[in-house]
Amino acid sequence: MNTNKINWKKAIIAGVLGTILFDIVGWLMTGNFWDIPSLLGEKTGLGLGYGLVGHYANGILLSVLYAGIAPSLWGPNWLRSLLFVTAETVALVWFFMLPLLGAGIAGVNLGIMIPIVTMVRHFAYGIPLWYFIHKLETKPSVAVKTV
Repeated sequence: MNTNKINWKKAIIAGVLGTILFDIVGWLMTGNFWDIPSLLGEKTGLGLGYGLVGHYANGILLSVLYAGIAPSLWGPNWLRSLLFVTAETVALVWFFMLPLLGAGIAGVNLGIMIPIVTMVRHFAYGIPLWYFIHKLETKPSVAVKTV
């Protein structure tokens, strides 16, 4: 039985920092900062504040989900993060969110670069997942007997 528990503090930090990196990479690639929160606020009619809360809450939620399932994924830790963000991007962004917004599968109705931009942004999001969930995980200490 797997007794791994989620380190909530690390998962929340990873989610917030991952979302910040996601936004920075998006800004560098598109020239638009907080484009996702703006879109969320516009589509719901609740404004940028709601969009920001929703955007960052989603980043935290995905990080907590990753922290919970990471021990069950394949390969080295860096590959687990990469697999997670790739699967999340394809399933939830390319095949759900973007078509729901009228942008077509993977957002190609908006331009051929949209699938690349969305994937690169999510890869950036995955860096803190790898670092905080795996790289900073505590190793069990070895007790030394003295005679």
